[in-house]
Amino acid sequence: MAFLPIVLLLLTVAHHARSQDATNEVTPRGCGIGFKEPYILLCDMDAMWGIAVEALAAAGTLVSIIIVLVLLGRLSHISEAEKRSGVGPILLLLLGVLGLFGLSFAYLITQDQILCLVRRALWGLFFAVCFSCLLVQGIRLRRLGQEHRSPGGCTLTGLALGLSAVQGIIAAEWLLLTVLREGQDACQYTPMDFALACSYVLTLLLAAMTAAAIALCGKTRQWRRNAVWLLVSCGLSVLLWVTWVGFYLYANAWLNKAPAWNDPTLAFALVTQGWLLIIFHAIPESKNCLIPPPQPSAPNYFDTSQNSTRRRGTSFDEDIPLSHRQFVENQGYGYSDENTAGLRSSGGASQHNSNTAARPSAPFRSNVYQPTEMTMILNGGAVSTSSQSQVPSAPPTYTGRQLW
Repeated sequence: MAFLPIVLLLLTVAHHARSQDATNEVTPRGCGIGFKEPYILLCDMDAMWGIAVEALAAAGTLVSIIIVLVLLGRLSHISEAEKRSGVGPILLLLLGVLGLFGLSFAYLITQDQILCLVRRALWGLFFAVCFSCLLVQGIRLRRLGQEHRSPGGCTLTGLALGLSAVQGIIAAEWLLLTVLREGQDACQYTPMDFALACSYVLTLLLAAMTAAAIALCGKTRQWRRNAVWLLVSCGLSVLLWVTWVGFYLYANAWLNKAPAWNDPTLAFALVTQGWLLIIFHAIPESKNCLIPPPQPSAPNYFDTSQNSTRRRGTSFDEDIPLSHRQFVENQGYGYSDENTAGLRSSGGASQHNSNTAARPSAPFRSNVYQPTEMTMILNGGAVSTSSQSQVPSAPPTYTGRQLW
């Protein structure tokens, strides 16, 4: 810690010496002497759109990384197969969103031949990855709503990668035909050509929107909320694409801002699309995957409202299992004559001499069935005597006075 002030002092002296030796170059407001072309848009206060894009992209990158880490950390706790199948497309979507945020920084740097190739090749590819994930999520929700099962997460992720590879092939062929074969400069292309090269991406988006609308009509209400979030994400994405394509093709030229506003239009389209996917799809889907399944609750036998309704609307015979009901019907509920005589004799003796009267033995008391209100109701209000012989009877118990 003692070396920290010394290091700061040396850095200050070096910066002062460098500023004295530097030539009188005009630097943008907000940028230091070290910032020159082509990185002045990262700090130019006169061109605030570059700082805004930089801040939004940095914040979106941080949020995406946090969601990815949370999903990977809690992946072992997701036990339901239906929820686990959606983790793979979400992770792939977040990787595509990170690509969108990273590509936005390419529009903050003055373009050259290599940078223009990167822009043209990766623009449609990252959008295709994101919209392919939306499409497979719509297919997954449709299967869950109709058939209560879903393809595996690896299958859905592979399908999304396959759909994204088509856009990669289209972008590679476009670059080969325009740059290598015709010898055209990579930075010299018309906005219409760029928009037409992204037609497959727009097709994926419309297909994802259709799949989300179909999934919304599923039989199971459990997944309708996910379908609603997916439909909202696709709808807002369609509005965004209509907006930036309209500005890029017509509005900038109509406002006489065509060359200057092309890069800001594309940069804001990237960061806005990334944030739309995070807010309206990645966060709700991740939350749904991380919610633990509901635990089965035990019936509350002390709920008087349920018991009163049950007494009014149902009979007691319906609540007794068939095996128990047959057991009750086959048993005898009564006292045998011998046991009754024993009780009477025991009761009479206890009236004469309470000190010397003997209580019935334990086997006798255990073999005598004492009917309750429930058994009386189930037996039709009368005690059945059809199977009294089935109840074993104990020998009568005599007191000492009776023996004499």
